[in-house]
Amino acid sequence: MDAEIELKLFFNENEKKSLINLLDSLPSCDAKGREVLTNGYFDTPDLTLRKWDMGLRIRGINQHLEQTIKTKGQVVGGIHSRPEYNIDIDQNFPQLNLFPNKIWPEGANVEQTQSELYCLFNTDFARQRWHVFVDDSLVEVALDMGEIRVGEAVDPICELEFELIAGDTSALLTLAGIVSRAIPVRLGKASKAQRGYQLAGQSSIESIEALKFIEIDPQQSLKHVAINLLAVGLDRWQTIEALILAPTQNIMALPMLSYRLRACIRLLKNTLKQFGLLEDSFQTDFDCIEQRLNFIEEGLSLYSIIENDAALVAKLPMHQALVDVALVKLQQLNIIEQAEALLGDICYGRLQVHLVDLLMQLNDGKVIIDKALDLRSFADKIQENSWQRILDVMPRDNELSSSDYLSVAKALDDSIFVGVAYGGLYSEKSRDQFRAPWQDLALGIRTLAAYRQLKMISETAYLDISGWLENKEQSLVQAMEFSRRSAMLNEPYWR
Repeated sequence: MDAEIELKLFFNENEKKSLINLLDSLPSCDAKGREVLTNGYFDTPDLTLRKWDMGLRIRGINQHLEQTIKTKGQVVGGIHSRPEYNIDIDQNFPQLNLFPNKIWPEGANVEQTQSELYCLFNTDFARQRWHVFVDDSLVEVALDMGEIRVGEAVDPICELEFELIAGDTSALLTLAGIVSRAIPVRLGKASKAQRGYQLAGQSSIESIEALKFIEIDPQQSLKHVAINLLAVGLDRWQTIEALILAPTQNIMALPMLSYRLRACIRLLKNTLKQFGLLEDSFQTDFDCIEQRLNFIEEGLSLYSIIENDAALVAKLPMHQALVDVALVKLQQLNIIEQAEALLGDICYGRLQVHLVDLLMQLNDGKVIIDKALDLRSFADKIQENSWQRILDVMPRDNELSSSDYLSVAKALDDSIFVGVAYGGLYSEKSRDQFRAPWQDLALGIRTLAAYRQLKMISETAYLDISGWLENKEQSLVQAMEFSRRSAMLNEPYWR
């Protein structure tokens, strides 16, 4: 058995030449040439192996055949670690009895599984390899270009894999950092096998629920809390990214997915700031990504107009015309193109790799969280600071206008994210009672932004709804003011 430890980066095929030149130029680098790999992935019609969290393939390289089974592993940040068993064979069909008996789940009927196996999909690609020494570690770097095939369906492969041959896992991050600072890349979460199952219609891209609270063990050290928050943020970031880029993604899902992507990135930034880890290089990349995502407010406003059978404008006699214009504007916003432009910016993958590097250094004790406070005291302090900022931007005695509320949207979001990170440490009843009105205010701000968008849409469509909009906006602001003043009387749950 081998334990495969690797880091995978995705890249645009236009970057192939630049990547090769960069890898060839690395010191202590030995080019291993190019080879063509053919891979057939096998399972039963009811996906027995997938249910066992296993992946089975036969790989052909220059007339040599090898069958491989990968068993359950883990992904932390972007580092993949998965046990695998490799056996040389002389035929194009796997023989399960060649693998050790100990790998099979208890009660598994291996003979029946063998009888039902068939080739579900193929991944064929050209691989160019380098062996690179990083201090005392040896890393194999593989650049894969090809395709995943299921019948006529094809998904391209453009991947750069860093596999640890010997030494320290940090060597993977060192090399990935060199690449990500020179060429636009992004962390690769999905394996070729996962993508093959998806292409075959046997697996959907991992769905993801809205994040209410992050699970934190009250007995955890601050080091492990920081690791947990960063790992959750990075994992969700990659999952939401894949959902946005899914070929069949509905246009109506894109505004909220983009918002949740930004929420993950802001959560990561806030985590670094809270633990004193927000270096200037991090700040630069966070600012770059934030700028690239400045389409989100418009997208959310258009979504708010169209969603729920246009409930926001349903009582207006001309509501269908407004919805039609909103839908056209959402299409013209072209969120997929905006997302691809973000992925093509070097700051995107550079930040992802930098965060994984920090996560690994925290885990290995190479970066120290020097906090004298215990977890609960630390969380109390972080939430109190966040609360004071809300009081600063929303003074108790000031009357806030619609424009005032729109201007404090980010501060309110950031405060809500603090609760997401640490709220799980507190009593559910008092916590939820305190947070509910502030979450309602965040929704109210989004509705106010939708009213502003409606004003522009109505003018475009030569429809006069100014009176209706003014009444709706005034009523909403009055309700929000009442809710805010009431909320400020509630005792914070962390005190």
